[in-house]
Amino acid sequence: MSSQEKKHILNLSALSANLLAEQEVVPRARAFARFVVEWLPESAVSVYTLMSDPEGNYWKPRSTVGEGTVHGQRIRGDSGLLGQLMENVAPLLRSGAAVKREDYPHIDIRKTLLSLCYVPLVNGENLVGALEIISFEKELTKDEVIGLEQAARVGAVALASGQAYEEERNGTFTSISRLTQLYDLEKVFSSTLEMEELLPLIGSRFSELLEAQTVNIWLLHPDETIELIHQNGKDPTSFKGQMLQPNEGVAGTISDNGESVCISDPEDPRLVERNAAGGDSSARSILAAPIMDRGALIGVVEVVNKLNGIPFDEDDLFLLTSLNDTASTALHNASLMAAERKVEILETLNTVSHEITSTLNLERMLQTIVNAPQAVIPYERAAIMLEKRGRFKLNAVTGLTQVNVDAPEIASLHEILQWACLSNEVIHVRQHDEEIDADREETRAKFKKYFADSRMRGFYARPLSDDTGRVGLLAMESSDPDFLGPAHVEIVEVLAGQATVALRNAQLYKEVPFISVLEPVLDRKRKFMAMDKFRRRAILGVSAAVVIFLAICPLPMRVDGDAVVTPLSRVQVQPEFEAVVGKVYVHEGEAVTRGQVLAEMEAWNYRSALAGSEARYQTALLQMNRALMANDGSEAGLRRVDADYWKAEVGRARELLAKAQLRAPIDGVVATPHVENLAGRRLQYGESFAEVVDTSSVVVDVAIDDSEASLLKEGSRAVVKLNSYPLRTFRGNVVLISPKGQQEGESRVFFARVLVPNPDGAIRTGMQGRGKVSVGRHTAGYVLFRRPVQWLYSRMWAWTGW
Repeated sequence: MSSQEKKHILNLSALSANLLAEQEVVPRARAFARFVVEWLPESAVSVYTLMSDPEGNYWKPRSTVGEGTVHGQRIRGDSGLLGQLMENVAPLLRSGAAVKREDYPHIDIRKTLLSLCYVPLVNGENLVGALEIISFEKELTKDEVIGLEQAARVGAVALASGQAYEEERNGTFTSISRLTQLYDLEKVFSSTLEMEELLPLIGSRFSELLEAQTVNIWLLHPDETIELIHQNGKDPTSFKGQMLQPNEGVAGTISDNGESVCISDPEDPRLVERNAAGGDSSARSILAAPIMDRGALIGVVEVVNKLNGIPFDEDDLFLLTSLNDTASTALHNASLMAAERKVEILETLNTVSHEITSTLNLERMLQTIVNAPQAVIPYERAAIMLEKRGRFKLNAVTGLTQVNVDAPEIASLHEILQWACLSNEVIHVRQHDEEIDADREETRAKFKKYFADSRMRGFYARPLSDDTGRVGLLAMESSDPDFLGPAHVEIVEVLAGQATVALRNAQLYKEVPFISVLEPVLDRKRKFMAMDKFRRRAILGVSAAVVIFLAICPLPMRVDGDAVVTPLSRVQVQPEFEAVVGKVYVHEGEAVTRGQVLAEMEAWNYRSALAGSEARYQTALLQMNRALMANDGSEAGLRRVDADYWKAEVGRARELLAKAQLRAPIDGVVATPHVENLAGRRLQYGESFAEVVDTSSVVVDVAIDDSEASLLKEGSRAVVKLNSYPLRTFRGNVVLISPKGQQEGESRVFFARVLVPNPDGAIRTGMQGRGKVSVGRHTAGYVLFRRPVQWLYSRMWAWTGW
């Protein structure tokens, strides 16, 4: 063997060692290029890899050594000699005059080129790249090119394995990234319970993660039809509000059978049928998967066309299914919130209806109508004008107990309401930016000035009329032009109907009181004057004595009301996850201390998850240490990411396992009946396991009528007589007066909360009785006749306004 051959073998050994020392494509390409430059000095060497995408094959420069510059990072597959090399996988050598500029359009050189050579890099039967050699000092020979064939085979294997390593690494990073995205997605979806905000979030996130042109969200109706409730992007083959029957279209079919589909063939009959209704634009590929909530189908998500033009695959379908699992929980919570809001609306309407129909006090009724609906209708100000003898008067405005039409903030409102009363139709005017939504020019001009003065952007007025004629006008306004949705308008219609009847009754009743009051007085006067003189004097004398007694003699005064015992503190003990109660350590009525374990939940799955996470964590640490010992930094970094992930999972599993113990949050007594019988019962998340109440002291709520609430003061002494202990009197002090009244029967009451010591635990939650609160000493007349005098004054004030 010649010394030249031995040197060549040694150089190949050094090349192999240098290539094996690197794992990624670019460092290996750089080592290969440097080897070729050492073999052929005074040359410029570039290494390319052959890549492909939906647009076709292309060459990607990986490394350049020497005086040559490659334009861009993407070279067309048919460019120059590189294109010929891809068609005929064999070395190409051009020298002297045979070298043409069109053979190397992607290269920028500033010296005279003597030879241009391309050597294919073949791994097995696959062309993986090309070696480009540019000689400036001498022409290359065929023997030199042949001498590079063995090195080219070694370099091809190294580049192919480097690409496989990078693809595997990128796949791992992609999986970790998707897990992270799913975790972040769950937090984002859980950040809101508003369906109007949640649907755009789901659409945009799905579109971002799946790199899709359009995301359609369909929701199932009770009649088994599905409606396109939200669309993110543009899809001419469907539209928001579209309704599909079961087995109609892709979404309708899935709503019937619940099976996910991935349609990647543009000639699929389902796509052909869909595109026939969509015009010129077409759906080339579709993913569709059901949204399941606890085993029940609630909707379908469609993903139409990838942005990069390639069809969807099964990996994309798996990702969509995973995303649907996350979205279904958020949609379930949002639907619960919507249902709760509907219940709240019905309760508010019921409360308002009860208040305005249970009284004939016109002022109270007006205040209720303009203030109470604000809990469910998002207006900022409401007003009522009442008609009397052909004239309209502004009687009530939200937040005002008395209305002064000359006040600056009320004058413009009074003027626009007077104009609205001229119409018998509903008036709904909105301003978006500078445009006012109204049919008549006169209306637009009037509201342009009004909106500028009041800074409102939405106005709604509805006439109040019945069979006998016009009662008045109800108006609402807000700085949000779209403050009234279809549901809100329906609520206003119901409210207006109830208000019309109640206001008409109140107006009729208001005209009667003078007759009902004066007639009995005149009758008694006639009877008194018909008596003899001595009897009249005796009655007058007794009356004078009574008046003196009432005006001078002081009496202790108390206000009383029904009393109910409530605990000073009561806390519900609830599990933080769904599981079966394993052991119960307490009984009903047992005293417990804060932090004491009341019960344990079955948590074998969490224990198993903890053990599995710890095992994977130790395995990742071991693999990282092995990689560090092998001086493999990239592998060690990957294993470090795995170790950090599993370490976090271990901490999370321990937290979940700790939550399996149900502990007492306060010192107190277990109040749940037969709590020990709950062992073996499955509890849902948020379901109550037991109730712990603090009985060292109790709070007795004494219901005081609102006419006497002004006499209450914190710190006042109070006594309570409970039905369970008829011979005992419990004493305490008023610690709080409820800031908000509550309707009870025909009247509204405020609660005086009396703190009563309970050292022997005799008083139990829920006991009822009667409570009296001391409010000081007052004259006998005040004590005895305060209520009727107040009632009379309120009547006179209502009639005369004094």
